[in-house]
Amino acid sequence: MRLVAMLAGVFLLPAAALCGPQAGAAPEPQETDLPDLIRAWRHKEPPPEKPVGHRSIIATPVIGSNPSSGFIIGAAGQATLFRGDPATTRITFGIASLTVSTKKQVSFNLRFDSFTNENRWFIESDNRLQSTSQNIYGFGTATPSSTAIGTDYGFVRLHETVSRAVANDVYVGGGIRFDSHTDVQPADESNPNWPTSPYNVYSEQNGFPISGQQSAGFGVNVLVNRRDSDISARRGWMASGQYRWSFDGFLGGDSSWQQLEGEARAYVPFDPVGRHRLALWTYASLVTTGVAPYFDVPATVMDTYGRSARGYSEGRYRGERLVYGEVEYRGPILRNGLLGFVAFATMTTVSNSQTGERLFDAVAPSGGGGLRLLLSKRTRTNLCLDFAGGKDGAGGVYLAIQDAF
Repeated sequence: MRLVAMLAGVFLLPAAALCGPQAGAAPEPQETDLPDLIRAWRHKEPPPEKPVGHRSIIATPVIGSNPSSGFIIGAAGQATLFRGDPATTRITFGIASLTVSTKKQVSFNLRFDSFTNENRWFIESDNRLQSTSQNIYGFGTATPSSTAIGTDYGFVRLHETVSRAVANDVYVGGGIRFDSHTDVQPADESNPNWPTSPYNVYSEQNGFPISGQQSAGFGVNVLVNRRDSDISARRGWMASGQYRWSFDGFLGGDSSWQQLEGEARAYVPFDPVGRHRLALWTYASLVTTGVAPYFDVPATVMDTYGRSARGYSEGRYRGERLVYGEVEYRGPILRNGLLGFVAFATMTTVSNSQTGERLFDAVAPSGGGGLRLLLSKRTRTNLCLDFAGGKDGAGGVYLAIQDAF
């Protein structure tokens, strides 16, 4: 009966809820997550209330499909905890995933954001170990899908950043940046277009080895974080900037080059608790001096968590400079927040110095929607199922932990 009562109270929100809070409106119902539903189905009593800072682990399957990887299957897990008093310390979380694809890709990724007691230090890590592939294209947005050339390679990324709080919610720091692409070869060894592929031509023009390329160096960064949650924000904003130096010969680096990156996110609530909200995301990645190896040139879906430009594959659009923007509407389907939805639109623009294409001369749009299942109301962690499409027949289906941004 408890399950029936729970489901009976989970009606579709009235249309008036989309217009924001109403005078005299009933208070928001208590949120229900997947563990609550499972306990009700099993007629189990709720467990004793755990401390706010209790460590939790969530595991979920990963299923998806995109043009460069084919069908993807695997598993992902998220761990969360507080490394200090939760009243004065932001949540620490990490995500690990292991996936395989029908195009013989194997990827292990480990990424985390960690705050020490009272947010004195912030540690950010992006680590990837992959035997993977990518359809490669020329620079700019005028690259039809018919020109794709499948390429296999091994990929190792180690991006480690340590920042110190210098003011309330303001962090300054730096770290190491290492990216290695090895054993680069055509997916089809008999492809006659491989010698004249964009990767080969670019590498030969700039003196890079064809078999593999590396970048290594350091970066400095600044972060201002005013979000109410680092997992699923309902209000607030953040802004960050990073400058990267890569050096020829350092840890096997093949060239000296520099890069500037900037990012901003904002969350605008339409009701008192922010269940209906607008999420905004923009970032820019610019090679400022020198020549970066082909796979290190800014490209779609190469952000830290690989969640930008849904609908496009990694590297679909590439250029010396890239600017990205996204807007997403987020809201509940069920009154208790167990099930939600999103609708989103994205835009990517890149430059191509060889053809004279500048930023915003052309754009690559995408859009779509998805469903959200609340896995943990304590950490606001969602299981996300998204469907997205873009121009030139691009499209993808994604299943992942946490919202895109």
